[in-house]
Amino acid sequence: MTSLKTPALTITLSTVSAIIQTTLISFISYKINSQFDLAVGLLCFFISFLISFFIIYYLFNHVIFEKIDKLYLLVKAQQPKEIPNTEFQLDEVDSLDRLEDEIKKLAQERFKEAEQNRNLDSYRKEFLGNVSHELKTPIFNIQGYLSTLIDGGINDPSINVEYLKRADKSVDRMIQIIDDLETISQLEVGTLELELELYDIAQQVKDVIEALELLAAKKGIKLQLAKKYDKAILVKADKFRIRQVLVNLVTNSIKYGKENGKSSISLNLFDEQVIIELKDNGIGIDEKHLPRLFERFYRVDKGRSREQGGTGLGLAIVKHIIEAHGETIDITSKLNEGTTISFTLKRGNS
Repeated sequence: MTSLKTPALTITLSTVSAIIQTTLISFISYKINSQFDLAVGLLCFFISFLISFFIIYYLFNHVIFEKIDKLYLLVKAQQPKEIPNTEFQLDEVDSLDRLEDEIKKLAQERFKEAEQNRNLDSYRKEFLGNVSHELKTPIFNIQGYLSTLIDGGINDPSINVEYLKRADKSVDRMIQIIDDLETISQLEVGTLELELELYDIAQQVKDVIEALELLAAKKGIKLQLAKKYDKAILVKADKFRIRQVLVNLVTNSIKYGKENGKSSISLNLFDEQVIIELKDNGIGIDEKHLPRLFERFYRVDKGRSREQGGTGLGLAIVKHIIEAHGETIDITSKLNEGTTISFTLKRGNS
């Protein structure tokens, strides 16, 4: 049973009731005796007030507030668990105020959930649209090549082998999209287990740069380490997955870099972490795109991005891999000035 913090409402109702009763009794007395006795009137008012007060108080606490408390507990059960409000423990709180607070909290939570559901629904529709679009392109290509071959092109030596190669390339693209989607799904649900090991991240970066130097040279981009790293920089991570991260980030840097530009990778030690930073002077990214850059299939310039190749899932996979390691990734960029992407890894001890 919960009492009122202040019995203002009870007192007000009791006073009104006592005034009405006293007025009625005084009126009847005046009609009978043709006179008004002030002492009797005050006594009637006092007695009526006491009786009304206890009746109303009983009704509030044993009928109304018991139901309010039940409603409060029901509403409270719908709320997520949280640290108890000390106000309810140290001070006596009006049940109506408490119920009102909980209803407001519940309404806010439901509003947030509705907003999240709308966003998720919008994201789901956009995602399905992107998946279908990405798969349609290679499927239509394959269909076109096969139709041409079936309609007689198979007997034309100038196109039969070339069209089969193109169809094969489109099949490879479909497989790549499906593999990337499977990788993201495994990372999201936690079924993809990381094989953590202690290794030299500096050497791995050097190997990635060496492997992608030819691709960078085609655009005249200088790919380099920010400085020489003669000593091993050990990290504890999944070597295969981190190579996947590095290859994806460096490849993107080359694809969207300026002709005769440069991309550099630096490694910095900070407490128990190693910060890997990739910086380029490429075309950059408008600030409005940055919050969505790691979403699946999100493309800043859809036409140009598809011309450059890729599945549109690379950065989403990168983010999931880094987060699976319990680390963070961040990107800063200015249009026509370049982009800097940095992520952390747990520092290893030899």
